[in-house]
Amino acid sequence: MNRLKNKKILLGVCGSIAAYKSAILVRLLVKEGAIVRVVMTQTAKDFITPLTLSTLSKNAVEQEFYNPETGEWANHVELGLWADVFLIAPATANEIAKMANGLCDNLLSAIYLSARCAVVFCPAMDVDMYKHQSVKTNLQKLQSVGNFVFEAEHGELASGLVGVGRMAEPEHIIENLVLNFTEKQTFAGKKVLITAGPTQEALDPVRYISNHSSGKMGIAIAQSFAKKGGIVTLVVGKIDLNLVEKHDNLHVISISSADEMYQVCKTYFDTTSIAVFAAAVADYKPKQIATNKIKKNEESFVIELTKNIDIAFEFGKIKKENQLSIGFALETDNELENAQAKLAKKNFDLVVLNSMQDAGATFGHDTNKITIISKHNPPKTFDLKSKNKVAEDVVNEIEKI
Repeated sequence: MNRLKNKKILLGVCGSIAAYKSAILVRLLVKEGAIVRVVMTQTAKDFITPLTLSTLSKNAVEQEFYNPETGEWANHVELGLWADVFLIAPATANEIAKMANGLCDNLLSAIYLSARCAVVFCPAMDVDMYKHQSVKTNLQKLQSVGNFVFEAEHGELASGLVGVGRMAEPEHIIENLVLNFTEKQTFAGKKVLITAGPTQEALDPVRYISNHSSGKMGIAIAQSFAKKGGIVTLVVGKIDLNLVEKHDNLHVISISSADEMYQVCKTYFDTTSIAVFAAAVADYKPKQIATNKIKKNEESFVIELTKNIDIAFEFGKIKKENQLSIGFALETDNELENAQAKLAKKNFDLVVLNSMQDAGATFGHDTNKITIISKHNPPKTFDLKSKNKVAEDVVNEIEKI
């Protein structure tokens, strides 16, 4: 059926009697077209052999950081970056507790802490363990940072008890994966222009004015659009480009200054269906850029600044009826009022509001908390979430209009 065609699934198998189901799960994943790699804990080998899972997945099974027989190193970072989905099935109470609290004493937990993809936990344990508040708290912790939990199912357990605790049946896990991780190609063929990250405004050949933007929010939005079929051009300031996951639909252009960003956007805007202005563009730049490095000769030093071009405002003036324009507003006070003013001034269809008053949001965080403001609907506030989840919320709101 190939509903998961070319999806890269990393399956983590923990030490549980339910590990026998992992063989069925691997077989079904491969049948659906997925590329499957498996990592096992040491205790998992007491329940199912690596040979079984390597034969079914057609890939070597990873067990240790280092294999003394082959001299090979299992790179947990590479594995975490490779996967589209990291599926941990079965997930035991012990491994759940370790990952919820950032402990890292085996290859599986090290991959979890390195993974940038969606992580799915499929718990398997006895009924009283599954109901225990400690386990519930740990699962809630994992979900609070953007992970998924496919709940355990009701049935007969290894202890002889009957109740909720059985790992979800492999067929049910497959259906959940298809439901949650195969994107509808809503934006197929649509050209999307996104700006992200900071701009750098030169003072001299070695110094510049900038801000703390990491570009993570704009990158996450770009990747969300690409997964839904959009042909995305991401114009990004000086950031860590390793944050950008490669995708056939995503073209990245790196710039430095606001002027450079504007000139690149001019090239693409006319044929763009959707423009998202998520970059933290410097409002001002030095009026004069020194040809040589400025020396520390004086007790005080004055820099005269001049306004940068307002990129979103300029494109708002020429936006056509068949184009959507989305902006961001980072505010410290009068947040709603300022964001609504920006909505009107820059001819936006939506404004995504960030408040510096919200803990865990804005610059430097992997999480964000937003309010979306539109022309025709009341403001819509979302909970604190991972930036990947926030990106999905933003793209879903754009999809509605």
